[in-house]
Amino acid sequence: MENDCDFEHSRLSGKFTRNGIRVEVEIYRNAGTNDTWRLEVVNENGGCTRWHVRFSSEEEAYQAFLAVVDQEGISFLFSAGPEARH
Repeated sequence: MENDCDFEHSRLSGKFTRNGIRVEVEIYRNAGTNDTWRLEVVNENGGCTRWHVRFSSEEEAYQAFLAVVDQEGISFLFSAGPEARH
């Protein structure tokens, strides 16, 4: 089961702030594998935005996050709902 797995977190994971709004970027995959990378962003209110696509590299995942922030604005990650999928 996926809940029983350990995860490897990307070096690109961490806090991200723009316009005074902070989110936590989580890029991860199953530990010890060459699986694709997953992307989630958690906002200050605990809401989570998950990307339904998987990424071949951690850099690709981070660029997808930056593209949404650049196109939609960081406040989009607060209005997307508690479990939105991008």
